[in-house]
Amino acid sequence: MAKINVKDTDITIISVEEKDYISLTDMANAKEGESRAADIIKNWLRNRYTLEFLGTWEQINNPNFKVVEFDHFKTQAGLPSFVISVSEWIEKTNAIGIIVKKGKYGGTFAHKDIAFEFGSAISVPFKLYLINEFQRLKEEEQKQLGWTAKRELAKLNYHIHADAIKQNLIPQELSAAQTSIIYANEADVLNVALFGITAKQWRDTNPDLKGNIRDYASITELICLSNMENLNAVFINEQIPQKERLIKLNQIAIQQMSILQGVENGKLLK
Repeated sequence: MAKINVKDTDITIISVEEKDYISLTDMANAKEGESRAADIIKNWLRNRYTLEFLGTWEQINNPNFKVVEFDHFKTQAGLPSFVISVSEWIEKTNAIGIIVKKGKYGGTFAHKDIAFEFGSAISVPFKLYLINEFQRLKEEEQKQLGWTAKRELAKLNYHIHADAIKQNLIPQELSAAQTSIIYANEADVLNVALFGITAKQWRDTNPDLKGNIRDYASITELICLSNMENLNAVFINEQIPQKERLIKLNQIAIQQMSILQGVENGKLLK
């Protein structure tokens, strides 16, 4: 569940089978207040144009949509006596574009295509602000997804790096505690080469932050770190002394960060 703020109103967004559904209840609250939200949605739903829009959307996206029932509703739409609830629409036509959620964070939700259309019932400016804020949310999610992917890549390469340490630097007679010191020491080779400080130095400098130095790294730093883990694994297998490896890795970090930041800056200029 996520929220966006549109014209000083919090709008809830949920994911249903990996599709975004926006709260029509929250949107209706922006127009008339919570007490009238259900009436606004009901009045919008009984409109002939609305039913044609919903029916067309369902026929495109829902193979189980009951077209015969839809045609029955459509013939009545516009008549003064015609009234239909969201629950009735869903039950009779097997619709999936609008859903009703129960509970504390419940309400009427609609697929983003339908929610944007409902925005016209609130006001055209509200609809445009809604679309703009929704797109901004999706852009932020994509950025976060990219960072997470790079972080996971660094974790996978850590296993390659750790295996090289295990095979080449850890004698069998060492205890588990002694082994962990070697792993931490080698991790700090990468930390010093890229960030210029050890994990302990970072923690001492940032006592209020949770996690470790790598949790606060940029995407470009994580890409560089991932490359360095692979290279250090190769250097360890080649039995290059740690001091020489540190110098090599620092030179590589400087070169790669310069290239990566140049690429990133180039993207920002486009």
